Amino acid sequence: MKQSMSSTLDRAALVLGILFFLGVMIEDYRNLLGQVMDHLLGWLPQTGLSFPVILFILAAITGLYASLVQKYTMDWDFMRRQQEKMRALQANMKAAQLAGDQAKVQSLQTEQMKMVSEQGKMMQMQFKPMLYIGIISIPLFMWIYFYIHNSGGINMTFPFWGTHSITEMVLGPILYWFYWYFVCSLPVSQIIRKALDIGSMS
Repeated sequence: MKQSMSSTLDRAALVLGILFFLGVMIEDYRNLLGQVMDHLLGWLPQTGLSFPVILFILAAITGLYASLVQKYTMDWDFMRRQQEKMRALQANMKAAQLAGDQAKVQSLQTEQMKMVSEQGKMMQMQFKPMLYIGIISIPLFMWIYFYIHNSGGINMTFPFWGTHSITEMVLGPILYWFYWYFVCSLPVSQIIRKALDIGSMS
């Protein structure tokens, strides 16, 4: 009973994650999701916190959620074993090629082909958490877009770069607010992953 319910919730979460990923390509959907999230998060700017601090808080929440999702949805032991097998295979292949042992090379190539299906399993294992993470991160991003669009302009002062509008582009399509969000989320995520021992492939 519990397993069936868990499987149902699992499928529902994956469907919701897919809908979020596809929905962000529709402008009306983005606006609607931003408005809905504003009912939940609209109080944050009223606390007196600056918007950069609010972005830091949201980045920390996303980092914690993403780390927990990866910890409990990915088989890290399987991924470590696959990485070790691939390293050993590559080392043996290099040694066989240097030795000119064509029979050994062909045998290793056959073994390499057998690992393709396992590599596909690894890719699927890595894709699944992205959908779960999207359930939280995409609505947060849509609220950020909604709030910035309706705020009348927000500036941030960056070391060495001076003051810029957060809707200006840093490089290519990367906006200043997203750059700040990434800068905040990266160290927070690393600290959380280290504390929870997540993703250690060594």
